[in-house]
Amino acid sequence: MTTYRVCCFLRRFRAASNEPSEAVRDVFQAYTDGGGVVGEEALRRLLREVQGETDAGAEAAAKEVMAFAAEQRLLKKGGLTAEGFHRWLCSDANAALDPRRGVYQDMGSPLSHYFIYTGHNSYLTGNQLSSGCSERPIVKALLDGVRVIELDLWPNTAKNDVEVLHGRTLTSPVELNKCLDAIKEHAFAASPYPVILTLEDHLTPDLQAKVAKMLKDTFRDMLYISESENMAEFPSPDYLKGKIIISTKPPKEYLQTKSGKEEETAEDRAEEGVWGEEISDDKATALQMSEQYSGKYGAEEAEEEPPDGEAEKKARQGADNEYKRLIAIQLTRRKHDMDQDLKVDPEKVTRLSLGEKAYEKAIVSHGAHIIRFTQRNLLRIFPRSTRITSSNYNPLMGWRYGVQMVAANMQGHGRKLWLTQGMFRANGGCGYVKKPDILMNSDPDKLFDPRADLPVKTRLKVTVYMGDGWRFDFRKTHFDKCSPPDFYARVGVAGVAADTRMEQTRVMMDSWIPTWDREFEFPLAVPELALLRVEVHESDNHQKDDFGGQTCLPVWELRPGIRSVRLCDHKGQPLRSVKLLMRFEFFPSSSSSK
Repeated sequence: MTTYRVCCFLRRFRAASNEPSEAVRDVFQAYTDGGGVVGEEALRRLLREVQGETDAGAEAAAKEVMAFAAEQRLLKKGGLTAEGFHRWLCSDANAALDPRRGVYQDMGSPLSHYFIYTGHNSYLTGNQLSSGCSERPIVKALLDGVRVIELDLWPNTAKNDVEVLHGRTLTSPVELNKCLDAIKEHAFAASPYPVILTLEDHLTPDLQAKVAKMLKDTFRDMLYISESENMAEFPSPDYLKGKIIISTKPPKEYLQTKSGKEEETAEDRAEEGVWGEEISDDKATALQMSEQYSGKYGAEEAEEEPPDGEAEKKARQGADNEYKRLIAIQLTRRKHDMDQDLKVDPEKVTRLSLGEKAYEKAIVSHGAHIIRFTQRNLLRIFPRSTRITSSNYNPLMGWRYGVQMVAANMQGHGRKLWLTQGMFRANGGCGYVKKPDILMNSDPDKLFDPRADLPVKTRLKVTVYMGDGWRFDFRKTHFDKCSPPDFYARVGVAGVAADTRMEQTRVMMDSWIPTWDREFEFPLAVPELALLRVEVHESDNHQKDDFGGQTCLPVWELRPGIRSVRLCDHKGQPLRSVKLLMRFEFFPSSSSSK
């Protein structure tokens, strides 16, 4: 029994039991013999019919399952017991994403063919206005697999050295050499594929020369230097393995920065909650933008300010040539004309950077241009500076149009960041995910339109059986001081607008091991861009529901069958013990699973 004290009396509840749910027990019983156990031949059949294994895969998996059960002493008369089957289902070896798969996509295509795990203001420890700057967030981002690190470079007060900070705010600076040393040490700890270092430079030519020397002295052979000033095509992630790539504007194009002191918006305040606002299908945003903007691309959305005065132009005439030589991926200065900014040069590739607001306008009037541009060139979109709480925007707005660098505030948290973390669990977590073929088709008659009425390609049925682990990771009174928690699960898909949907189970009252046994079906038009969203909350009638864990997984990598799904905290770090048991089944678009 579990006991809770309420004022002067005790409330007693049945002790938590991790027995399999009725639906899972029914699956097991269908393959048992007369002795109530599953033999090896029946287990191979179960692995083929329920878990979706091939004949060869079922043979190998059966041996692993039996070895696991033998180690746990859960074999009976040579067969697998119900408890042994349940424990194996809940193990990490049976995870929804195959833990042994690793990098499997083709890594020999140009960089523009990949979504790239991209950070924004990578040096900040907290909010955009007053937090400290440090090398520690950079280290954490690299260890998490982030492949694009952003540094803002400013002269120190004496104008004789370089600091990293969020300009014209109250953020405290960190020395550039500390950031570079951290990048050198941890760049390839989580992934061997290239790290792109984007620099927002506010330096004089003599300080640019100093930075060039620091880059060369720190990175040495790790630093990638292009053989020509203008590349006709980007190299591949495979070719750039172990390399650090500098990307910024050539010195002659540098401008003064905008002020970072902006007003907080209602959207920022909404993101301050534990998990942030709900993910929408963005139809409302598109409608609002189409009504509000004609497609003009004003200077007010630029990352830079209007052109320099004469003093700045003269200062740039002495721009350091060695610094310029180290810039392998050039950032093109915007012309504030959408047609010109997204013009594809067949002889040269480049990188363009757009603010969140400018990009929202662009997808309304120039969606097809963005897809064509990103087939050869790199596009980076970054959160607007009014997000002073380090909140994020919906990254799918970028991925739907082939945008490679959807920059995220990794020091933030919430549903928008969970989507980014979910996308880059794909392809072995290497930080590069190959764009689907639909985004690389250049035929004008077949160009992908994520806003179109798209036909259903496949149907995904998701069954949420049960969850466990909270009793190990949380205090007895963490969720409710007077009783065990009342958990419910939310399951859905984020993708193109047609695929975006969220469903919810019933609330299981007073249980540390909730059993839902609930099925949901999701018709998917673009499974190649779909992310499965899973959240667990504890129902509270009097206050805001408590957060119980979340995860986000790429649909195209889900293993069919009954699988273990480990949940993470609100920052995306895996919880030690908390898991759900779920089943994934895929059906042709023309059939129904029901």
